[in-house]
This record gives sequence, structure tokens and C-alpha cells, in this order.
Amino acid sequence: MPRRTTAHLFSSVNGVVESPDKFQFDAFGPEEGELMAESLDGVTDVVIGRKLWQEWSEYWPGADDPFGSFINPVGKHVVTSTLDSERGDGVPLGWNSTVITGDPVEYVRALQQDGSGGITVAGGIETIRSLFLAGVVDALTLTVHPAATNEGRRLFDESVPLTRLNLVDSRITGQGNAVLTYTLRE
Repeated sequence: MPRRTTAHLFSSVNGVVESPDKFQFDAFGPEEGELMAESLDGVTDVVIGRKLWQEWSEYWPGADDPFGSFINPVGKHVVTSTLDSERGDGVPLGWNSTVITGDPVEYVRALQQDGSGGITVAGGIETIRSLFLAGVVDALTLTVHPAATNEGRRLFDESVPLTRLNLVDSRITGQGNAVLTYTLRE
């Protein structure tokens, strides 16, 4: 049985998912933290884009908090065309990370057939978009914050053809966030 693969993004009401730190923190409370912990429970592998991996690899290895306790030991699979098994500065990739070689969709399909535990796709935007539209992400959760912004990229921008989704779960938090989980409609 294939391993379940999920993805989660924070979104503004007008669909911006880039730089959520600009719109999410005044609407992120304990309930949202509990939902995040629930979604990561049992996850053993994270698929992540290079830019986000580089940002996180500079911060999280020394962080002592709940997310650090999650992200540091899990296997990280990096979608990149610019990193190889050695970083440009000659330092091994490290941080329990593997560079995805070949087609990321095929890599995730193979990962789903091997090992145990859940898989989550942490980002970036193109990584989540391409894997979700290819059908290898079983469920996509968007935490829609009660804010609109004119800055940042959208997950479903003008490059995405008509794509129909099924809403499979929804919750409204005390902070006013809509937590919406979708699957691709076949």
C-alpha cells in the first residue's frame, strides 16, 4: 500500500502563499499549532524545494522547539537542479538530506512504495504545485488566513490550467482561519 503524501501551505484570502510571515502571525494561535502537529504526526519523510531547504538548514538544526524536534530527524528529499551530493562550497549536503535525482514525480512515486510513515511536501510553491497537479500528493491543506495582500506568488496562478478539486475536510479556527483540505478531482 502506498504511503500517504500530503502538503500544507498558509494562504491569504486572495491566494498568496509566498512569504506567509507577512500575513499569518497575528492569526496563528494554539489551535493552528495543534492542527500542524496533527498533520505532521507519523511523517517520516519531507520533500522540499532547494530554496526552502537552504533556509531551513541554516536555522532548524540548532532550534529546540516542537517543529525543530520534528524536522531535524526526518529524512529530507531536496528537489533541486543546482545542488548535488556536495554543496557548492564542498560541504556534504548533510542534515539527513538527499538530493532528488531525476524526475521528482517519479522519485516521490518510488518513495511512496518504500519505507513506512507519511510523506509531506513542505515547499516551495513550484514543488507543491507540480507534485499536486501530477497526482502524487494525496491531500493538499490550505490554511487560509483572514488577510489579503498584493505581494507574493499564488499556488494556483495563471500558469495552472483549469483544475477541479474535491473539498474533503474543512475547519474554522478561533483565530478566523479556514483550514481547507483538497484532493484532485478525477
